[in-house]
Amino acid sequence: MEYYQVLGLEPKLSLDPEDLKQRFYGRSRLWHPDRFIHANPLERERALDMTALLNDAFRTLREPASRAEYFLKQHGLELSKDPPPELLEEVFDLNLMMEELREGDNSARRDLESARDRFAGMLAQIDAELQELFAGYDLSQSREILDEIQQALSRRRYISNLVRDANKELNVPGTSHSNAAN
Repeated sequence: MEYYQVLGLEPKLSLDPEDLKQRFYGRSRLWHPDRFIHANPLERERALDMTALLNDAFRTLREPASRAEYFLKQHGLELSKDPPPELLEEVFDLNLMMEELREGDNSARRDLESARDRFAGMLAQIDAELQELFAGYDLSQSREILDEIQQALSRRRYISNLVRDANKELNVPGTSHSNAAN
């Protein structure tokens, strides 16, 4: 059973977060394993499976980027793992700044923070663009728009990883730092 179906939703990219939450909680109450404590083993297992599926569906569909990635997979499309060509120089510079900081050059910190903030701004811009693309696709079901979403998500994933890596080097709370992996 796929995620939209388990939550009783029409498969689309733009979802009302409050409706999604209400559907999740309602179905979670119906399938909660405690309600099946006296049921036969097959029904108890079904309740556990449905609870796990509901949790996975909610976790995936509540975040626009993960929802879109799931939606693309359902349509046979994968995200590119290649870095966006227009960012190659900036990525090189970012890696250089991180290396300098690792080697003890604290003057690189300010440049790295600036680069991280620039990439975070790119993420915000992509997220806004995605919202418009989602609405456009839901209205038109256009393959061209789906391709644009695929490209934007690939770019978003790559930039998100850059922000994460910069935050690790900067020891931003909530990120782990390990020079052993670098």
